[in-house]
Amino acid sequence: MTQPLPPLAAIRAFDAASRHLSFTRAADELGMTQAAVSYQIKLLEEKLGFALFVRKPRQIELTENGKRLADRVTWAFEEIRQSFDDIREETANTLIVSSNTTFAVNWLAHRIHAFEVQHPNLNVRIIPYGPAASPEFDTADVVVSACYPPPPDWTSHSIVRAQFTPMLSPALADTIGGVKEPADILKLPIVDARDPWWGIWFKAAGMPEVNLDHLPFSRMGSQALEANRAIAGQGVAILTPYFCREALAQGLLIQPFGILAEVPDEKWSLCYAPTVRNTRKVRLFRDWVLAELEKDRAAEQAA
Repeated sequence: MTQPLPPLAAIRAFDAASRHLSFTRAADELGMTQAAVSYQIKLLEEKLGFALFVRKPRQIELTENGKRLADRVTWAFEEIRQSFDDIREETANTLIVSSNTTFAVNWLAHRIHAFEVQHPNLNVRIIPYGPAASPEFDTADVVVSACYPPPPDWTSHSIVRAQFTPMLSPALADTIGGVKEPADILKLPIVDARDPWWGIWFKAAGMPEVNLDHLPFSRMGSQALEANRAIAGQGVAILTPYFCREALAQGLLIQPFGILAEVPDEKWSLCYAPTVRNTRKVRLFRDWVLAELEKDRAAEQAA
């Protein structure tokens, strides 16, 4: 049967004393008193049933058993130290971002290369999650959340408001001679007609009586997918303009109305745990995201 290990404090004291051949210098290394180190060594010798050191008036020497044990203990501690160093270095250089799919596809995917160029020694791993999943709060360094609040002790930055309005391809709009008023939307196929945003938007547009429950139910669960369907001319989608700026600028989508609806409590947030709050990789990523968002706001104001 495997015997239990002696107390770790005693093993650490022995390791330091065997390397320094001095209880005093071992005590300095460990932040202990010389008497405490001597006590731990004595405790270890009692556990083992043999002496580890020969005590002389002004020095100590390892016994033969002490020498044999010291070699293996020192090697074991070096292996442990190296394991911690390896995992610390690997963790410090890898940033795991759990992101809502819309933000991952429509924002991060187009910009993350710039971050990688600025920080070539930092490896970024983006893990998108859809409507049937939740953010990786337990394993990610940073979470971009759209619907799930972070744990209470996390730091959270609001980054994008959940504003929405109908969008469609110009070709689809042309099939009915253009979309000139909100009622025209009802003449066209609608992407994800059960999305609650539709009812909120129609109410903001002065049509609270609109009911889309009779339309086919096709839940995409991501604005990235819904926007692609709209670009392909498959229907009118309810989208956040911020995430569709490139498609709008390129004429792939049109936004027929300036009416923007929103749900006050819905937003995209960047958040992270207190354990990683001050780590270099999280600070760099947070500052970069916030700076990019500020550039976007400045460009919108200048337009």
